[in-house]
Amino acid sequence: MGLSPGAAYTLLGVSPRELEGAVVGLEDLWGREERQLRERVAAATAWEERFTLVGGFLARRAAQGPAMTPEVAGVWDRIVAHGGRVRVDDLAGSCGWSRKRLWSRFRAQTGLTPKRAAMLVRFDRAARALRAGGNAADVALAHGYADQSHLHRDVLAFAGCTPGALAGI
Repeated sequence: MGLSPGAAYTLLGVSPRELEGAVVGLEDLWGREERQLRERVAAATAWEERFTLVGGFLARRAAQGPAMTPEVAGVWDRIVAHGGRVRVDDLAGSCGWSRKRLWSRFRAQTGLTPKRAAMLVRFDRAARALRAGGNAADVALAHGYADQSHLHRDVLAFAGCTPGALAGI
């Protein structure tokens, strides 16, 4: 299961940009709350009780944590809805911001630039199609890549392997 950038921002309590390239323990992010949760989970005698404790904790964090601005959330939703096949100028126009302001605000709240987010969403969809047995040339065309070699370069960059190897994962 993955977290959307908005959920990560809310649950972690900090911008993913602040954590960029770092390995940070949850205790460093959540302090005393994390220690209390860990102790309560360790003391629980059944898995159902542990899941309930963690679920309640995450629900409280989600209700109390910072939220993405409506503009950034809208841009993220638009990127996902279009499978990453969007132009940054169009995204900026959709929220009434300049391109520079969009890049700054979006990166502060998601840890990614809008262009990088779009690239990753497009890659994720293409990777899923490859793993489902899609032909690399057809997948490239269906997901907005200029050609099969463009898809190949992205798969190498993001997954560290060839499309064929990714399909076998």
